[in-house]
Amino acid sequence: MPIDFQLPDNPPAQVQPPSAPSFDDQYAKARALANGGQPELALAAYSALLTRSPGNADVLLGRGIVHSRLGRWNEAVADLSAAAAASPDYADVWEALGNTYRWSEQPAKALEAYQHLAALRPNDPAALVARARAQRALGHAPEARADLERARVLGGDAAEIDALLAELLPRPVLPSAGTPDAVGAAGYDWAAGLSSSWTDVGIGPRWNDQTVSLRHYMKAGSLGFETLRAHRFGQQDHAWALDGYASLWQGAYANLRYQHSAGSRLFPANSGRVEVWQALGSGWEASLSDDVLGFDSRVNIYGISIAKYSGNFYIQLRHQNIVSQDSRSTGERLLARWYYTGDADNYLELSANSGRSDDPLSLVGGRARSGGGGVAWVRYFTPQWGGKIGASFSRAASGGAGAGDERGITFALYRRW
Repeated sequence: MPIDFQLPDNPPAQVQPPSAPSFDDQYAKARALANGGQPELALAAYSALLTRSPGNADVLLGRGIVHSRLGRWNEAVADLSAAAAASPDYADVWEALGNTYRWSEQPAKALEAYQHLAALRPNDPAALVARARAQRALGHAPEARADLERARVLGGDAAEIDALLAELLPRPVLPSAGTPDAVGAAGYDWAAGLSSSWTDVGIGPRWNDQTVSLRHYMKAGSLGFETLRAHRFGQQDHAWALDGYASLWQGAYANLRYQHSAGSRLFPANSGRVEVWQALGSGWEASLSDDVLGFDSRVNIYGISIAKYSGNFYIQLRHQNIVSQDSRSTGERLLARWYYTGDADNYLELSANSGRSDDPLSLVGGRARSGGGGVAWVRYFTPQWGGKIGASFSRAASGGAGAGDERGITFALYRRW
């Protein structure tokens, strides 16, 4: 009996197991998530890729960039540093690491990363501009300027380069402060100073004064604490002071100061100060001030000033009215500074004064003078350490040479971190 073999009408299809996505497909998906505004999903995708390819520089770079965008600086630095160790010639890694350090306000480490970037891309204007930004943040104006000029030659963005070069011009917020106390140098939150001066008054022992200061910088200004010592007229006195700067409205800043002396032999028992500065545009600034010195007879020193920036030069004219119970007097001071390195740290200063009390915090409330002058040199030898040396001369209104003359010298040491 014949056997009829027949195939089924619809033989079952062969079921193929789904193939796993390739590494390249997973990497492309992770990048799409990162660039599509889904950072947490992107981090998970990059982490999954690292289980397939531990130490992969591309994946570490991608995950580090996402961490950086989220402000997770420690995680970003860990990933990008691992990528740099795995692939030290990978320029994109050094660029991302430098950006992370710059955005997290670590300019010294940013500069180190950008140095690697510039070495790998010596003719890339963007690399030179990035390094210039870090140099500027550290106060290295000549080096920043050289990088920017080189970037211009290589065809960099002219508008960006011009804007950065303009920012390298000296712009201390309150030039009357003597040091940039209102706003610290970028990357530094603290500053300390030690200064001492000696004055030959012609007869009797020389006067000497010392000040130790500590200042903390914040986004809206700064606050400093000072201890002061004075030895004059054969007497010694001490005082302490709080000195603050605060941002007000657009282009305006205020300086507030309170000083106290328990002994009040040379310093006033209590004294205070308020000064408001206002930018006027085109490099002009003006201020109004009032100093109150709480001696036995109260002294008020009212001041008005006008100042002008021009390139690397700054000129200020200040007029003061000194009012006490028994007398009224006036004084003028002309001050000029040359910022010889093109930043706000280093300058040479010349001053001339006439009338009475060119120092609004004078320890004796303002001695009568016919005139005087001074010179000072401020120099930061490293980004952290600086110093000042100065000399002054004045002549009393009622005297000729000798007893009416004063000669002084000043030294200071600065440290910031």
